[in-house]
Amino acid sequence: MSSATDPWGRVDEDGTVYVKTSDGERVVGSWQAGAPEEALAYFKRKYDSLATEIGLLEQRVKTTDLQPQQAQHSIDRLREQVSDAHAVGDLESLVRRLDALTALVDRRREEVRAQREHARHEAREVKERIVAEAERIAAEETHWKNGGERLRQLVEEWKAADRIDRPTETALWKRLSAARNAFTKRRKAYFATLDDQRDQARKEKERLVAEAEAMSGSTDWGETAAAYRELMRRWKTAGRAARDVEEELWARFKGAQDTFFAARSAAFAERDAEFQGNAEVKEQLLAEAEKLLPVTDVRAARAALRGIHERWEAAGMVPRDQRDRLEGRLRKIEEAVRTAEENEWRRTNPEARARAEATVNQLRSSIEQLEKRLAKAREAGRDKDVRDAEEALTARRAWLEEAERTLAEFS
Repeated sequence: MSSATDPWGRVDEDGTVYVKTSDGERVVGSWQAGAPEEALAYFKRKYDSLATEIGLLEQRVKTTDLQPQQAQHSIDRLREQVSDAHAVGDLESLVRRLDALTALVDRRREEVRAQREHARHEAREVKERIVAEAERIAAEETHWKNGGERLRQLVEEWKAADRIDRPTETALWKRLSAARNAFTKRRKAYFATLDDQRDQARKEKERLVAEAEAMSGSTDWGETAAAYRELMRRWKTAGRAARDVEEELWARFKGAQDTFFAARSAAFAERDAEFQGNAEVKEQLLAEAEKLLPVTDVRAARAALRGIHERWEAAGMVPRDQRDRLEGRLRKIEEAVRTAEENEWRRTNPEARARAEATVNQLRSSIEQLEKRLAKAREAGRDKDVRDAEEALTARRAWLEEAERTLAEFS
């Protein structure tokens, strides 16, 4: 068998394959199945496989959140493979790459350690806040349902927070548990005094149920609806009976209301169907009224709108679901006519016109005086007085232009 060489290895005549390192040659295998070049190609592929695996690990370490411990385990495994590798190539470069990865993982480990320490510090602050709020609820809260629900939420927040050192965790948890127990005892003591109140509430609500059931067949829709609202107000202020009694009474009370309001809704629906024709008439009146806009003749618009109002009232009621929309459109037209009337009044107001004329005359006189002062300052060569007079003239001419426009509106 002939021999073959490569920058990183060789195959001698008996088929032994060597890899070259800084410490000399090392036997990596034997090849008897073909040409020496094939042997080198085979062991180079094994080197390329190691290099590829190291490259993938480098990419994972640099671009993902791979944990330092896991990364170091992979580095150690690859380092062992490289040190005993039966491969031909620059094995020492692979070792250097693994050394660089080790340094990077060490830095990442320090970063993770710092992040964990920061997270523990934040977790301690969170849990101290949770305990402080729980103790406040235990000492002050009198809305028992909200207080109990908030305590349950605080426990969930505690569980979701990161863990801290065991002694601090244990001490804070004992305080949280004590606060929950104190709240529970205080709540039980409070409800122990409610038996008499619940009995009174039961009696009052039995009276309310009787009244509600007696009215459920009424067809006096307005008065009876108001009476039911008053019953509901009294129900809310009567306090709570025992849970099972409360639920039974409420079912009867609500059933009576539902019976009445269902009948009222059916009656209103029938009436709304009858009022649909009135709505169509008002739609036509709105179309007629909207033609008045924009207002060009205030007096004529007001007279026309007055006639539309009379026919609007004569048209009668409309279905409830259309009432706000129709009346809203009419209000917009009324507002436009009213605005036009106010503008007309302001335009023809003699007192306002007189004030506008006085303002124009005053500004013209002021400008005339400033022009004389400017001429004298120029003759005397007083530059500062010239500048002051010019600035004052510029301002007053602008004011005069605005005042003349205002006066023109009264023409």
